[in-house]
Amino acid sequence: MTAFASGERATEWGVLGCEMRAVNHRFLELGLRLPEELRSYEPLLRERVAARISRGKIDLSMRLRAPDADSGLHLNEAMVADLAKLNLALASKFPGLRTSLTELLQYPGVLQSRGVDPEALQRDVLALLDAVLDDFVQSREREGGKLAVVIGDRAEAIATIAADVRTLVPQIRAGQRQKLETRLADLSQPADPGRLEQELVIWLQKLDVDEELDRLDSHLSELRRVLKQSDPVGRRLDFLLQEFNREANTLGSKSVDARTSNAAVELKVLIDQIREQIQNIE
Repeated sequence: MTAFASGERATEWGVLGCEMRAVNHRFLELGLRLPEELRSYEPLLRERVAARISRGKIDLSMRLRAPDADSGLHLNEAMVADLAKLNLALASKFPGLRTSLTELLQYPGVLQSRGVDPEALQRDVLALLDAVLDDFVQSREREGGKLAVVIGDRAEAIATIAADVRTLVPQIRAGQRQKLETRLADLSQPADPGRLEQELVIWLQKLDVDEELDRLDSHLSELRRVLKQSDPVGRRLDFLLQEFNREANTLGSKSVDARTSNAAVELKVLIDQIREQIQNIE
């Protein structure tokens, strides 16, 4: 299912940014783009995403942008205070001694690079990811709701066709029986009535589609139930559509009437339309 979400979070070490994009995919495929400072968190990020999303090709990128005015160097206040005390203590012994600011800053330890606290940064990274994931999942849920309506409309169309076929079946059976009896009446040699009746029953049984229609009704009920669930249902729907297709194929193979043949074709068209939409559902 397609979706997009992004966000930023201010931290002690700069501004964290995160973006998530997704396109349709049968399984979960996660691609990560991380700066070197965040590379060690990759396994944790993968685990976090997989706990919330089960299908889709996901592109996740994160960045850490240092503040523009931040050089990354900071004064060691404690060391400067110690050096000032030492200067006062030695001033009387070295009255002509002078130290420039440049020399002072070059003294080892006076300037320090601000270190990154891995645990604190990890908390910030996960907090941002969770916020972006919330938006991402909500976006998918909104799209999923729209797809559920589309699939539901197709399911009702299937139900209508199945009901129409069910009303046609008695007419088709009667018509086929009449055709067979007419042909038998044209035979030059009379046939055994008992044997003919037996063969007729067997032939009509081969054309019986009541079981296929009953299974279609059952699959429709299950489809409606699954669409109301809040858990991931994409794979369950994949399986259901295979069952729908099997019944439509059988209905078509048993058909001896143009009306039921057309109905089987229309069923397969609707089933394919639902299948296309299901590829977008987690």
